[in-house]
Amino acid sequence: MSAILSAEGLHKSFGAVTAAADINLAFDANAVVGLIGANGAGKTTFLNIVTGYLQPDRGRVTFHGRSLVGLTPRAITRLGISRSFQIPQLFQSLTVRDNLRVAEDIAGAVRQADAMLERFALGPYADHTAGLLPEGIRKLLDVAMALVGKPKLLLLDEPTSGVAADEKFGIMDLVMDASRTAGVVVLFVEHDMDIVARYANRVVAFYEGRVIADGEPATVLRAPDVRRYVIGEETAHAAA
Repeated sequence: MSAILSAEGLHKSFGAVTAAADINLAFDANAVVGLIGANGAGKTTFLNIVTGYLQPDRGRVTFHGRSLVGLTPRAITRLGISRSFQIPQLFQSLTVRDNLRVAEDIAGAVRQADAMLERFALGPYADHTAGLLPEGIRKLLDVAMALVGKPKLLLLDEPTSGVAADEKFGIMDLVMDASRTAGVVVLFVEHDMDIVARYANRVVAFYEGRVIADGEPATVLRAPDVRRYVIGEETAHAAA
């Protein structure tokens, strides 16, 4: 099966800091991939390169065989790649429904705000101002806006960060159910290993800009380097 998204020899530095070092990854249809790593490991840099917010120093990124390098974020969105952000990018003074309508206009999508309100259980908040919403609802709205344009690939940057512990699984259930209904490939950055283990069917672990493990969740999460550099198991034991 040919890859939907692939990265070959991807490299990106910020001065003396290497954020991506010879990244080679490919993602097929039906993938739900968890991207894990400590802060600064290169996860979000990878997402930013894929979505055009950063340009690589060298290397290739292709989507359905088309190069993404040099394209703007708007152009990449129009090709079928959408994303949400760790800090939801909302129109704070608009209602939930109006945020979805603006997303429709930006994506050039047919009207489906009401369908998204239902799919993400946002109906009770439809007329609420986005800037006053609880964090979990803001996260759901951000993802709903990303799906309005019917993308083929959805990138999520820490979808449960800032969300109460007793709400995170409910929120991810809604996000994953909506993604399956839409038939999109999902890549999500996440620090919560419980979320990664439950929802990903593949895990890619980053450390200092490099991929140190890639495979089935159970295998990757047990790998010694992942337990040391990502989960911090040895550090925790030493501290104890």
